Amino acid sequence: MNLRQLAYFLAIAEEGNITRASERLHIAQPPLSQQLKLLEEEFGVALIERNTRKIQITDAGRLLQNRAKQILELTEKTAKELKDLKDGLQGTLSIGTISSAGEMLLPLKIQNFHEKYPCVDFYIREGGTFEILELIKSGVVEIGVIRTPFNQDVFECINLPDEPMVAGALGDLFWDGDSGCLELTGLEGKPLLMHNRYTTNIKEACRKAGFEPNIICRIDDTRFMLNWANTGMGIAIIPRDMIGQLPDAKLVYREIKEESLVTKTVIIWIKNNYLSATARHFLEAFT
Repeated sequence: MNLRQLAYFLAIAEEGNITRASERLHIAQPPLSQQLKLLEEEFGVALIERNTRKIQITDAGRLLQNRAKQILELTEKTAKELKDLKDGLQGTLSIGTISSAGEMLLPLKIQNFHEKYPCVDFYIREGGTFEILELIKSGVVEIGVIRTPFNQDVFECINLPDEPMVAGALGDLFWDGDSGCLELTGLEGKPLLMHNRYTTNIKEACRKAGFEPNIICRIDDTRFMLNWANTGMGIAIIPRDMIGQLPDAKLVYREIKEESLVTKTVIIWIKNNYLSATARHFLEAFT
């Protein structure tokens, strides 16, 4: 197996058709089919199902597709790092970020950084906290912007300001017009919408406050949750800095007065690991 074969297979998997893959790669179809056959013989497994007109990727093929994408991305990243010249004045800054930071925190930081280092280009991957942790461990990105809690044993981090949880509901549908903080007990009996990541912590806090939360929906997409709250379905429980993800919503937000639910956004990177000069320069903006 070599990088060329991985690139060939990835094109076949993504195109779903050998003819289109050969056109994309600008090579003839027979050599492409031969490289696919050599891969299958080397691994001793079928990578595609040939009994239908349209290519069907086997389970083994899907595994190789995911790995090939990671390997090729890492190879490209490594090649660019080797060209990192003049003590970080040029190169690639690779960042994995949660969506809220990608929308609210990073744009200004990146703009300021770009003005200072105009020859640096950016590679940004957005995802959930656990996905970003894996991207950092595998070396696909150097720096992560994630939210606590997470296992900090292998990471260095810079803590950004605390973010309390807030409850967002449509107008005064679930509470009166009082402003200010909301005691956790004020959520008792109310229909709650929450992110899977925070469900355990919220449940524990509610039980300590003496009630079982009425969770009607758990989800991994904050925008969906806010949209549903905006229809009057229930109360969305989110970190405060996620409010901006649905700017046109008519939701009224109240900060939840509960210290155990406070989260932090943190900048992380692998401990005792190579960090490019470009990445080091970027971290200076947060210290």
